[in-house]
Amino acid sequence: MKLAIILLSAYIVDRVIGDPRNLPHPVIYIGMAITAVERLIRRFAGTRHALKRVGILLPLVVAGGAWGLTALLVMLLARLSPWLAGIAEIWLISTTIASKGLKDAGMAVYAELRKGDIPAARRALGMIVGRDTAHLDSPEIVRGTVETVAENIVDAIISPLFFALLGGAPLAMAYRAVNTLDSMVGYKNDKYRDLGWASARLDDVANYIPARMTALLLTLCAALLRLDWRRCWRTVRRDARLHPSPNSGYPESAVAGALGIRLGGENVYHGVTSFRAYMGDPLRTMEPGDIIVTSRLMMWASAIFVCICAAVSLLWHGMGG
Repeated sequence: MKLAIILLSAYIVDRVIGDPRNLPHPVIYIGMAITAVERLIRRFAGTRHALKRVGILLPLVVAGGAWGLTALLVMLLARLSPWLAGIAEIWLISTTIASKGLKDAGMAVYAELRKGDIPAARRALGMIVGRDTAHLDSPEIVRGTVETVAENIVDAIISPLFFALLGGAPLAMAYRAVNTLDSMVGYKNDKYRDLGWASARLDDVANYIPARMTALLLTLCAALLRLDWRRCWRTVRRDARLHPSPNSGYPESAVAGALGIRLGGENVYHGVTSFRAYMGDPLRTMEPGDIIVTSRLMMWASAIFVCICAAVSLLWHGMGG
């Protein structure tokens, strides 16, 4: 089955049904593998220095294992039927994408804000962010939601599609393993600073190109949606590098510029206040409708990118690649 058809089909599957709770999800098993390998490493690495050296095995084993098992499954199914292998790839790639889940999460917060139920909106936001939400007002709830949706355009949509284009379901699943590693062990705290450094760096490297492509896509989408695409691009060039992450600042600054709002500022994590550099200009107060516009930007960017991926695949195969 042509890769272009697989990519388009996988995106449609995610867009329509997302991740049904009654079906097993590969990320669950990746998480279990991470926990098991972490426990094994900590058992044999007695010192912090040893833990830091051995910590490089965590992404190699988990991401490599995800790639190998997925490749083996696809290969075995291909021996039975190329169509069966193609269907498996469609489903596997769709599990690495989360366009529907990301939109639904944002709209859940928006729905509560529209009803004026601030406590419920705080709880809905708390389901998708790590910051404390108990005392946030409406504009801050909007900011948290917009930042989360914008940031995850990269690792929930563009990056998995990018790696699926390069290496099909096995490489897309390896990327999802890397991203899951970062979310589980990529913290700069006492517990994971030594063990998780390699996982965090690998995630930064994996998202480097997709994050910058996302900024370009969002600028294009801002023009298509008749937002201020010039300010969108200016804000990316000015503010993206201010974000503590080498990648997250690109989609966040693009959205801030397109909407004419300012993201960043003070966040509270487990009672500790942390300041994140501002991105964008506060031309107006943030409002619930900004969540809808951000979701539209996300959906347009993802749809355009999957079409680009399909076109590149067709062109590559047409040239005999």
